[in-house]
Amino acid sequence: MTHACVVSLLFQLQQGIGRPSVYHAVVVIFLEFFSWGLLTTPMLTVLHETFPQHTFLMNGLIQGVKGLLSFMSAPLIGALSDVWGRRSFLLVTVFFTCAPIPLMRLSPWWYFAMISMSGAFSVTFSVIFAYVADVTDERERSTAYGLVSATFAASLVTSPAIGAYLSAWYGDSLVVLVATLIALADICFILLAVPESLPDKMRLSSWGTPISWEHADPFASLRKVGQDSTVLLICITVFLSYLPEAGQYSSFFLYLRQVINFSSTTLAVFIGVVGILSIVAQTLFLTLLMRTLGTKNTVLLGLGFQILQLAWYGFGSEPWMMWAAGAVAAMSSITFPAVSALVSQSADPDKQGVVQGMITGIRGLCNGLGPALYGFIFFLFNVDPTEVQHRALIPGPPFLLGACTVVIAFLVALFIPEKTSCSSSSSQKLFAGRWD
Repeated sequence: MTHACVVSLLFQLQQGIGRPSVYHAVVVIFLEFFSWGLLTTPMLTVLHETFPQHTFLMNGLIQGVKGLLSFMSAPLIGALSDVWGRRSFLLVTVFFTCAPIPLMRLSPWWYFAMISMSGAFSVTFSVIFAYVADVTDERERSTAYGLVSATFAASLVTSPAIGAYLSAWYGDSLVVLVATLIALADICFILLAVPESLPDKMRLSSWGTPISWEHADPFASLRKVGQDSTVLLICITVFLSYLPEAGQYSSFFLYLRQVINFSSTTLAVFIGVVGILSIVAQTLFLTLLMRTLGTKNTVLLGLGFQILQLAWYGFGSEPWMMWAAGAVAAMSSITFPAVSALVSQSADPDKQGVVQGMITGIRGLCNGLGPALYGFIFFLFNVDPTEVQHRALIPGPPFLLGACTVVIAFLVALFIPEKTSCSSSSSQKLFAGRWD
């Protein structure tokens, strides 16, 4: 009887709680990124203490290696989750993404090494979006994806401020402990509460089926980019605009802390304010602009805001300039949602996933190249946090270079047709390889 109860309990735990839903995915994403958001302030301190001479270069290399490994592994993990189910790979990705957290206080060198190597499994979003696709129909899917993205933004808006407060009053060790406990709670939630979203029939029919290398090849979608002129223009625009954005995201908080001399509290407030403004821009303003200006003009406006904020960050040397540029940066966040809408107008309804896969692949590549590029430029121009008293004419050279690449992206975007659908010949040429 006891053995039967144990088996029954294990079976129930394996099944999770309730039916698979978007809310299971939302909780997993929130806990993972909330735990990392808490570490914003301690991580910047440890990074500077560990690499005092080449802080920006090492930060770029660490984040760059992580981004490239994520880009290379995401398609394979997605393909494997199609065979073995989403739940097990949610557990793997969350575990390895959060594994470096306790090492921050135990061994900083191992902490940063683990961050780099964890990129091979730090693709929770890929599995989460597959999970959401399993539990929603086509009409609900965009709303569900929006809910997941909003949850991600909300976790990063609140957690840096909480982490900075705990660090100031109780020390970094408590922040690392709390972040570790939240990461463990996320793992336990997946083990105990998250049900499998992929139907058994689909999974069992896939057992023993060889995984096609085309589905696991990260460059498969990129090779189709040049086969349609409209898609090519959109992809070039995405690459040239997201490359500096990825580099900026990896180094900007460190730049504010070490070069502009933001305090931990000021940095946390800055992240929160810009995050809230970005959410407003991507909801209220984006809808209004899309209706009044059209999709293409909204993309151009977003790129214009991005040029302005990058140039402002590049030339700015005072805290008030960073705050003003931050408001502009929030408005520039409308670019990618507008680009996604433009993509949906440029592809046939049944080919949306292929073109969106190209855009996602390019963004993934930028997540590896952008941080490394920014770190190298900081190193090349000798931007040294230990010598902040010597103000250069251009305090932030990578941001200015980023503004130049976005100018090129703006010029390329001018040639994108406002409203198109792929012609039958080009559409067949573009997607033939996918469906053969």
